[in-house]
Amino acid sequence: MKSRPDSMSHEHVFLGDRHARNERRIWLVVALTAVMMVAEIGAGSIYGSMALVADGWHMSTHASALLVAALAYVFARRQARNPRFTFGTGKLGDLAGFASAIILALIAILVAAESAFRLARPVSIDFSQAILVAVVGLAVNLVSAWLLKDDHHHHHGHHDHHDHDHDHGHPHDHASPGQRHTDNNLRAAYVHVLADALTSVLAIAALALGSLYGWIWLDPLMGIVGGIVIARWSWGLLKATGTVLLDVVPSDEELPEEIRAAIETGTDRITDLHVWQVGPGHHAAIVALVTPEPHEPAFYKQKLSALVDLSHVTIEVTPLRAA
Repeated sequence: MKSRPDSMSHEHVFLGDRHARNERRIWLVVALTAVMMVAEIGAGSIYGSMALVADGWHMSTHASALLVAALAYVFARRQARNPRFTFGTGKLGDLAGFASAIILALIAILVAAESAFRLARPVSIDFSQAILVAVVGLAVNLVSAWLLKDDHHHHHGHHDHHDHDHDHGHPHDHASPGQRHTDNNLRAAYVHVLADALTSVLAIAALALGSLYGWIWLDPLMGIVGGIVIARWSWGLLKATGTVLLDVVPSDEELPEEIRAAIETGTDRITDLHVWQVGPGHHAAIVALVTPEPHEPAFYKQKLSALVDLSHVTIEVTPLRAA
């Protein structure tokens, strides 16, 4: 089997425009979380503090989820030009985000279950030490959240625009569209640190009131509230990542209508249209159209060139014969 000429080949690199930046920052957060986790478990073991040990192991679950996200960035980057990935590795971040959302849901269930158990059977609390642990944990999570904050909607980058010319076999054009879509892998990591920060805030409030008024029951009650909020965040993340993985076009996605508006001028009519996301800010489209006055696919590509989210287009033109 002959290989394709170099002039006809092209890359399918559909990574987010801030992939390298996000990868560096998430590794910093993994390191920060791991150091804090080891310090808490070590200090708790040395000084006999179950509060420190428990919080340290709690952080280990978030560290594991963050590690999944970091490794997803590495794998997606290293395999981005692997031709075995038909549409690149841009959706790997959504797969990692989906896995993180499941981990987050499990954490929410465990936190709520443990809190319900303690609500039924209250235990004595060392308020001063527990508050110290919560404050330190909150500080770490706030720094992590700042590192992971995604300001993608204020940034416009560059990525390649690949267009397939089916039916007539012409070479591919390239454009330089901007970036507008969320990196769900980074979003998942951000939600993890926010969830941890939320539990710290609720814990500080509950412990402060408990130490002042002796309301021991308030601590597990806040745990249940935190578990419910985290579960809602997890569900939102599952929906966002699952939609991308299953190639579902969101109800508020305007790209299909924009494609129709650009193509269906004059006597040209689209008979089949498929649009799906292949990476953060990258979409692919298959456009089949019929027309009594057919043109080369390049003609229709030019009509779509202003759509910045289109990175990979396949055009199929069928002449409409007069009766």
